[in-house]
Amino acid sequence: MTDRTIKRRITARPSRDGAGVSLLRSVGQSPGQRIDPFLMLDCFFSDNPDDYIAGFPAHPHRGFETVTYMLDGQMRHRDHLGNEAVLGSGGVQWMTAGRGVIHEEMPEQQEGLMRGFQLWINLPAAEKMTPARYQEFAAEEITNIEDLQTGARVKLIAGDITLNGQTYSGPVSGISRAPLMLDLRLPANTTFSVPLQDDRAGFVYLFEGSAQMYDAGLNLHEAAELGEGELIQLQAGPEGAALLLLAAQPINEPIAQYGPFVMNTPEEIDQAINDYRNGTLV
Repeated sequence: MTDRTIKRRITARPSRDGAGVSLLRSVGQSPGQRIDPFLMLDCFFSDNPDDYIAGFPAHPHRGFETVTYMLDGQMRHRDHLGNEAVLGSGGVQWMTAGRGVIHEEMPEQQEGLMRGFQLWINLPAAEKMTPARYQEFAAEEITNIEDLQTGARVKLIAGDITLNGQTYSGPVSGISRAPLMLDLRLPANTTFSVPLQDDRAGFVYLFEGSAQMYDAGLNLHEAAELGEGELIQLQAGPEGAALLLLAAQPINEPIAQYGPFVMNTPEEIDQAINDYRNGTLV
């Protein structure tokens, strides 16, 4: 197998979203810094309520998917479909906005650490107007794998992987572009390899500790875009490492984006805006 190397680095920058939530944005900080089909990755983390308490009040989406993955803390989700649930530490919500969703995500805590990720993934033109749906899984419902040889721990959220001759599947299913989403925890000075089909694009995001991929160092809070190959080889530094690995089939279609609407043409964006104003988005 050919080792994947780092094709490009996208360093996260401080930003604010929602009603003023502090976060770091890597993928998607500009149109040229997307990794098809990934539109955006935000990392939020703070134990100061002023950084997160305002949350993400009701807002619309059309034409893509949003993924919220909580590492620490609790977030309450509500949407126009009548769904309401509290996403706790280690839980994930995978929402396919499709034709349209109006939802809100608000902290379910007044103090303490809130830490996690929000990911936006594009949909191909043929699927942008599908009915909205969402999947939510608590921490104990996510596939957890421990590699006995290295001590590495893998949380498999979406997709399939084969490790040591055994194939595992994540709980998120029926998703466009066959995404793979892993939370990897590597002990100090260990090497861990993940096979990945060569038709997948994606990136690795280091959020704790230190590590390198193949022969190049990874920087904290940086999306390291994957080059071509079939194997991702990671080596943790002396303090261990925690990383996200995201990969999916590219779409290779034009993108027109206006805030929470992601379509293929400016005319479709105009239609989304009009639909929202007229109350027909959903």
